[in-house]
Amino acid sequence: MLRSMNDLESYAIRATDGDLGHVKDFYFDDRAWVIRYLVVDTGNWLSNRKVLISPIAVDRPDWAGKVLPVSITKEQVRNSPGIDTDKPVSRQHEMDHLGYFGYPYYWGGSGLWGMGAHPSSMRTMAHDRPGSGRDEPRDRTGSGSALDNNDPHLRSCQEILGYHIKATDGDIGHVQGLLVEEDTWAIRYIVVETSHWWSGHLVLIAPEWIRHVSWAENTVAVNLRRQAVKGAPPYDSAVELDRMLEMDIYRHYGRNGYWAEHEEPEFMISKR
Repeated sequence: MLRSMNDLESYAIRATDGDLGHVKDFYFDDRAWVIRYLVVDTGNWLSNRKVLISPIAVDRPDWAGKVLPVSITKEQVRNSPGIDTDKPVSRQHEMDHLGYFGYPYYWGGSGLWGMGAHPSSMRTMAHDRPGSGRDEPRDRTGSGSALDNNDPHLRSCQEILGYHIKATDGDIGHVQGLLVEEDTWAIRYIVVETSHWWSGHLVLIAPEWIRHVSWAENTVAVNLRRQAVKGAPPYDSAVELDRMLEMDIYRHYGRNGYWAEHEEPEFMISKR
């Protein structure tokens, strides 16, 4: 099921021994478009310090109660490596953070999370002692080549809101939100507001259709034409986006769904 990033903000984070705070923002991987960390405001108990919590730590969410339980203690969070959430997070920062909690590196395989698709699968790989037995960092292809430890590849979800969307033949709207898959924490869609360009509505664009993001110019260039986006099925946040509705979106654009990437192509007509 897909969840709105806007709805997930302000969710309470509950450690095994009490509440940690609430979700303030998310950091996503700008290569894979997967949320790698929740930015949590700890409130008064930790002097409003902001900390990072990996989805690896998240247990079964209480969606009705808007609570995300995590399998760590408040004391672990108190003693975790400090990080300035107002500055870019480097790979070295991540290595220190994951090492402290004893989590394996998520970039050590060909899946979204290591060799798998779900962060929970990585919890069983965690070592008994934080920082022990780590392999050298590798890229997501599993090639084993080291990544630049100073590469700030993590981006704030809040930062990208409002970015202008550029089709191959002109502007089409701006980023209004993100839809996140609850099991994998993958960002499956950008919610695009088109009303400034047409009498418009909200539409969805998948990250795999993005050609380039200019973080300096606050723009997202997509490999789609304006007319194709204008004619796309409208998105209504009040209606659950089930697989049938997703199939309609992908069919409209003549693309294969992310859920069927290993199947034979269904759509042979491209509207790019």
